Amino acid sequence: MSDSSFPKVRLRRLRRSKKVRELLQEVRLSASDLVAPIFVQEGLSKPESIESLPGMMRLPLEHVTDEVRDVTSLGIPAVIVFGIPAKKDELGTSAFDDNGIVQRAVSLIRKEIRDDIAIVTDVCLCQYTTKGHCGLVNDGSIDNDRSIDTLAKIAVSQARAGADIVAPSAMMDGQVKAIRESLDANGFNDVAIMSYSAKHASPLYAPFRDAAHSAPQFGDRKSYQLSYTNPNEAMREIELDINEGADIVMIKPAIAYLDLIHMAKQRFNVPLAAYSVSGEYALVKAGAKQGMIDENAVMLELLTSIKRAGADIIITYFAKQAASVLK
Repeated sequence: MSDSSFPKVRLRRLRRSKKVRELLQEVRLSASDLVAPIFVQEGLSKPESIESLPGMMRLPLEHVTDEVRDVTSLGIPAVIVFGIPAKKDELGTSAFDDNGIVQRAVSLIRKEIRDDIAIVTDVCLCQYTTKGHCGLVNDGSIDNDRSIDTLAKIAVSQARAGADIVAPSAMMDGQVKAIRESLDANGFNDVAIMSYSAKHASPLYAPFRDAAHSAPQFGDRKSYQLSYTNPNEAMREIELDINEGADIVMIKPAIAYLDLIHMAKQRFNVPLAAYSVSGEYALVKAGAKQGMIDENAVMLELLTSIKRAGADIIITYFAKQAASVLK
C-alpha cells in the first residue's frame, strides 16, 4: 500500500486510543521471553548484595530454590545458573566436580521445583581457574584443545545434575562439537546446547566479572572473543556452531548489537538468544538512581527492542522486574 492510499491522518486515528494501540501492537514482550540469571556462591551463610548489580544477589545454596520459586511465580520459564566456587585452581576442577556448587544447585532445583522451570547452566572456566580466563592457560596462552575437553566434562557433569540446557560461553574453537559428542556418548542426547556463538569482547561485562569474581588475572579476552567491528565474522561463528550441533545460538551483548541480532534472525533458522549483559543493566540502574530516566519505561523499551530485532530468548538481569511490570 502506498503512502497516498494510506494517509497520515488515518495513522493518527489508529494511535489515538490506548486500546486500539494495544490491538495493533506488532511486537509483544512477555515474561515467557525471559531467562533470569542466578548467582550461587559456595560457602555463603546468607544472601549477599552485589554492589555493581543493584537488586541482584549472590545466593547461598540453601536460598536458591526460594529464588527459583519467585521466578516461576512471575511466569518466567527459565533460569541460568552461574556458580562461584570456594576454591580455584589452574585446571578449574571444581567446575566439573559432581559435587560442585552449580551441580548441587541444579540438583536441588530439579528435586524441589521439578519440571516447573527450565534450567540453563553456564559452561565456562573463568570463575573456576586461578587465571580467570575462559579457557585453560599454558605458558601464558590459551590452550584451546585442552580447554574444550574440560568444557565437555563440565557440560556432562551439569547434565548429570539435571540441566535442561548447557550454555558454553568460553568461545573456544570446537567447543560445541566436543560438548555434543560427550553429551551423546554419556546418554544425554536430550540435553540441548545454547552456545554463546557471537560473544564479543566488551567492557559491558565489568559488573558481571565483579559479581562472579571472574576477571582475568592477566591480559584480556580479545584473542578468543569477537571484535565488535566484525559483523561478518560473527555470522561465521554462528554458522560454525550450528554446524557443530548448537540447538540455540546467542549474541552477546544485546543492546549495542541489535543489527547482528536482526542479521542472524534473517540468516539462520534456529532459536536465537540475546544476552542483555550486566553493563546494560547497570547503566539503566545508575541513570534511574540519579533521577535522569524512568527506569521501568526504559527497561521495557530496551528489552522490546531486543525482541523486535529478532531475539526469541532474552537473558536479562531485569527478568524479575520486567515480568512484574508486564504482569
